[in-house]
Amino acid sequence: MARATTLAAQATPTPQASPHTLAKRASALQSSHPVHILLIEDDTEAARFLVKGLRESGYSVDHAADGRDGLFRATEGQFDLVVTDRMLPHVDGLAIIQIMRQKGITTPVLVLSALGSVDDRVKGLKAGGDDYLTKPFAFVELLARIEALSRRRSSVPDATKLKVADLDFDLLARRVTRGGREIELTARELKLLEFLMRRAGQVVTRTMLLEGVWDLHFDPQSNLIDVHISRLRQAIDRGSDRQLIHTIRGSGYVLRTED
Repeated sequence: MARATTLAAQATPTPQASPHTLAKRASALQSSHPVHILLIEDDTEAARFLVKGLRESGYSVDHAADGRDGLFRATEGQFDLVVTDRMLPHVDGLAIIQIMRQKGITTPVLVLSALGSVDDRVKGLKAGGDDYLTKPFAFVELLARIEALSRRRSSVPDATKLKVADLDFDLLARRVTRGGREIELTARELKLLEFLMRRAGQVVTRTMLLEGVWDLHFDPQSNLIDVHISRLRQAIDRGSDRQLIHTIRGSGYVLRTED
């Protein structure tokens, strides 16, 4: 697989990408439900750089490290945008896009690739990609492409409420009810519940929770997640004969209506 050998060859910040510019972008993008991006990138160093930069720019980011995991998340999760490398282990980026389109998933996809010929770009767009960015690229250009795709997507009103069974989450009011019963939650518990509800039916790993809810990129080897999941489960399942938060032994957690 032809890969760039340095992070600079993957995505190079330019002088225009000043801290002030990034701060302005983050301020403009922040809301109770920021744009949710799935990044599929197998190069560890490049992925770390991109995830950090996108989060600092106000985006919510999930990362898949290979094509198989990326395909699963892209077809089973709920994302506003997918950014995928083209050359991936197990399943390549164009195959991921084709399967998404076959399943009727219209989420915009931005392809990143070191393959930059006209023929390569045409193949990427014909596969169902919405944009194609050739490596190496400047990070500010990646941001501009993402913003353009997000504006295109924003013509469809964004959901302001999440619902799973009789559990309702008003994202604007930050109000949670189940069967009409109001549930008081802390700010962290609200963030954790929103993360789970946006991925209802999908197994969420400890790594995904640490990165998406706590913004940690390592496991602190504590019961941090277990304690918060336990409290959240008690709060939303109390008084109900149907459990919504399930533990998947050895994998993580899933919010779903079935046992």
